[in-house]
Amino acid sequence: MKDDNLIVGIETSDDAAVYKLSDDIATIQTLDFFTPVVDDPYTFGQIAAANSLSDVYAMGGKPIVALNIVCFPNCLNIEILGEILKGGADKVIESGAVVVGGHTVQDDEPKFGLSVTGVVHPKKVLKNYGCQEGDVLIITKPLGVGIVNTAIKGEIASKKVYDEAVKWMSTLNKYAGEIIVNYDIHACTDITGFGIMGHGYEMAEGSNMTLKLNKSSIPYIEEAKEYAEMGLVPEGSYNNRAYLEGKYDLKDVEPWMEDIIFDPQTSGGLLVSLSKEESAKLMKEFEEKNIPAWIIGEAAKKEDKYIVVQ
Repeated sequence: MKDDNLIVGIETSDDAAVYKLSDDIATIQTLDFFTPVVDDPYTFGQIAAANSLSDVYAMGGKPIVALNIVCFPNCLNIEILGEILKGGADKVIESGAVVVGGHTVQDDEPKFGLSVTGVVHPKKVLKNYGCQEGDVLIITKPLGVGIVNTAIKGEIASKKVYDEAVKWMSTLNKYAGEIIVNYDIHACTDITGFGIMGHGYEMAEGSNMTLKLNKSSIPYIEEAKEYAEMGLVPEGSYNNRAYLEGKYDLKDVEPWMEDIIFDPQTSGGLLVSLSKEESAKLMKEFEEKNIPAWIIGEAAKKEDKYIVVQ
């Protein structure tokens, strides 16, 4: 579908659509919802909302309004739905946006998420492509929550690792997002269901570059290694591998680390590509403001594969 005001559409598998309304304002539109990843309804609402809001930050924007999307079984207590909505609303309030309604349908399993509208200056839209040779790659949350969630469902995860995973999943990308917009960012995306490998591939392919990731620099939730070695790997990890077959090269990467880099994330961090000079200033500000961030690799001239992990 062609429209001269459509800045970002479906062609590049970006995080959200962006439509120019005027010379100064473009609207960002995104939608996401899923089944519970934790048992506590309030926490589930927070995580689902943080995940939905994340796409706006990945585009360099600010969320302004959100609509609830709910599927809910008749057999469950309606108070559970109230807690889910409260968790989501509290996270929307934290983002600075407002919930303005939504839609609910009956379903066999609970599902929740948001349709979010954000705003951004048309000339300041961040896209998931545009890496330049020599760019530094920075990520703002550790990997492994998919593996941890599998351990949680299997009642194997400790309370400590449960709390850590919940902390990361419910943390808004707002805080990192509000900082990166002040820098010359060449490409940005958030890491969700396709994992660092899938979303990294989209960035590399769209930029016609090769992303080189340093396996020893990739952050992950510590216990995810143990759970991966136990075989607690979500189905999405295998789907991600199958989709990316032939597009990546792993050099001396341990099996557990393979599981982590293909691990589908829920409400993952931002992946940012920018020059070495800008990255040094950005990392300094992240440190000053206690925003977690890790340098995990670089963008290089296109090679045979789009992603190399070594």
